[in-house]
Amino acid sequence: MKLTILFGGASFEHEISVVSAITVKEKLSSFDLSFVFCDGDHKFYLIDADKMKATTFSKQLHKKMPELTLTNGGFLQKSFLSSTTHTNTVLNLIHGADGEDGTIASLLDFYDIKFIGPRKEACTFSYDKRYTKYLCDAIGVKSVAYEVFSKDAETNLSLSMPIIVKPASLGSSIGVSIVKEDSEFDYALDTAFEFDSSVLVEPFIEGVKEYNLAGYMTDGKMHFSIVEEPQKEEFLDFEKKYMDFSRSEQVSRAKIDEELINKLKSSFERVYRGMFEGALIRCDFFVVDGEVLLNEINPIPGSMANYLFEDFPASIKELAASLSNAKRAKVSYDYIHSISQAKGK
Repeated sequence: MKLTILFGGASFEHEISVVSAITVKEKLSSFDLSFVFCDGDHKFYLIDADKMKATTFSKQLHKKMPELTLTNGGFLQKSFLSSTTHTNTVLNLIHGADGEDGTIASLLDFYDIKFIGPRKEACTFSYDKRYTKYLCDAIGVKSVAYEVFSKDAETNLSLSMPIIVKPASLGSSIGVSIVKEDSEFDYALDTAFEFDSSVLVEPFIEGVKEYNLAGYMTDGKMHFSIVEEPQKEEFLDFEKKYMDFSRSEQVSRAKIDEELINKLKSSFERVYRGMFEGALIRCDFFVVDGEVLLNEINPIPGSMANYLFEDFPASIKELAASLSNAKRAKVSYDYIHSISQAKGK
């Protein structure tokens, strides 16, 4: 199967995306893969598969490779005497801004390029943690209690310590702090505001049970990964998550009963259906006193959560085969012609 991996982007999670792309290359070695890199200046480059190494990007060697532009149906590669359009299905593997905020989804839809990944509407409700909370309220999925703070606005915290402070629109634990004393709160807010003008504050639940579940939909049917109970320390910081994004070995199933598995799947499907079609996503849940709470939606999970699937290549192939082109309105000029005829012009 032919597939183009699109990665990079201008975001704080740029390096994470590079790591994910290198890992997915390994996991999809049976595919006919091509690699398109979006650099920090929003230029696209066709990367030689043999050069898919961290040093290619850290040393800026990608700039010696063919530059691409978007055109209807794919990426256009021009040379002095000819041009080639690369029309493969695209796997959007850009984490954070550009990839998960709807920018790339809108571009790919605009140029009628088939892609695996969240559409712009799904990006809106998963990229910004505030809107994820609003989505949960609308669809009847329970989530962790929260408060929202805005930069330069008065801060009156009503939640009790300990708390966790998060930038509203960032992942990978960037700008996140655990606060256990009132005296630490202002500093944690200042840290988060370095990355975003809106900040989410939630209770920090010590020793909480956490479970990760990924999945996708084809022909109206949900397909789920195994459920993982991640083994974490109190807080998984950026460097630890950086290493986590390179995981390629399948993890062990969580040792939980079918009743809890079904609860997790039910909440996942409520989140997914009608919003995330065309994407493979991962949801992270907390379980508190037997109650399932959505913690986070990962619309483009690190390394596509390959480690949660028993046959990751088959899952990607199945999802790619189910994609349909974006619907476009048919343009005609009947109305203009009728007005022109009526006015004699």
